[in-house]
Amino acid sequence: MDIVYISDLKVDTVIGIYDWERRIRQTVSLDLEMAADIRRAAASDHIDDALNYKAIGKRIIQYIEESDFQLVETLAERVAQLVLEEFGVSWLKLRLSKPGALRGSRDVGVIIERGERA
Repeated sequence: MDIVYISDLKVDTVIGIYDWERRIRQTVSLDLEMAADIRRAAASDHIDDALNYKAIGKRIIQYIEESDFQLVETLAERVAQLVLEEFGVSWLKLRLSKPGALRGSRDVGVIIERGERA
């Protein structure tokens, strides 16, 4: 199984359970690993044969910017569903973090895997 990845994608959104969090936008950071067989794209050297990480990144940014969840767990699950369904990815590993959410810590968040490994 080959992996196409996006690392440290930062997006501003409404996220959190406290009243003050519901009134501001906070930055979340996303790392995404996606199963992909890159052999066809490598042979053709054409984007139509590749898993288009730019298109995936743009769609994730749009989705997260428009979202309004309380929990990072919910946001992570919804982003994973979006990638699996809209881009035909069979497996992914997603790390979603919320920098500054816990005093003394760089960030907190969740790591999830969805789909079937090849």
